Amino acid sequence: RRRPPHWKINPMLPDYWLPRPAPEPDAATQAAFDALLDAAVAAGPNTLLEYTLAAPKWQFLCHVADRRGVALHGSGRADIARFEPRQPQDLNAFGAQNAVYAAADGLWPMYFAIIDRGRYDMTLSNACVRLAEPGQVHGPFYLFSVSAEACRQRPWRPGVVYLLPRATFVEQAPQPFGPYEVRIPQLASLAPVTPLARLVVAPEDFPFLDDIRGHDDARLQEYATAMQTGGPWPEAAGARGVLPDRPGGRARHG
Repeated sequence: RRRPPHWKINPMLPDYWLPRPAPEPDAATQAAFDALLDAAVAAGPNTLLEYTLAAPKWQFLCHVADRRGVALHGSGRADIARFEPRQPQDLNAFGAQNAVYAAADGLWPMYFAIIDRGRYDMTLSNACVRLAEPGQVHGPFYLFSVSAEACRQRPWRPGVVYLLPRATFVEQAPQPFGPYEVRIPQLASLAPVTPLARLVVAPEDFPFLDDIRGHDDARLQEYATAMQTGGPWPEAAGARGVLPDRPGGRARHG
């Protein structure tokens, strides 16, 4: 898909990284987002948000993550009243904790909410990063992919993004990347978490739906190496390509 002219890639990153769409919502829209969140929190835990605003849902989720300190978790389930720590399989120490996982980003968990892993056999590869240098932070930038065969079937479904209190969460430590510091907005809580609210999202609410790539499961290491080194992308036969997960493991907030 051709990108709008306001989408710009940081020159440090190859062009397979996706920047967050611009522009940011205006002050009146941000005030409406705050009012919606405040009303939901006042109504009690795990409130189902009745979203009637003109602004897209992804802008609301980005606002509450960026400006209100809310953690977000995407799921196909609409009935989660309390998140319990679980033990994932992950080679990365942060991702291998017995914990509740979430994101400090509004778009990343939407991907997990709309991917139908119940009906389609697939692996997921994904990433969200910011690049920090003295006095400036670039991004966020995203990568989204599913197995090529599943991607051809468009394995999407409606899902839910849960808004979680951030108090018990810690963020993954930054990692060096050339002259930059890579910040990955993945969060982990060792304690159970009760949602503040939840928002139903449809596939068409996800602005990167047409940018989800299909990957060859047998070549995941090649793609991971390209991402970690900033190299060119190895194209998979019969697919758009592949987008690797975050360095060292897989995101667990979905």
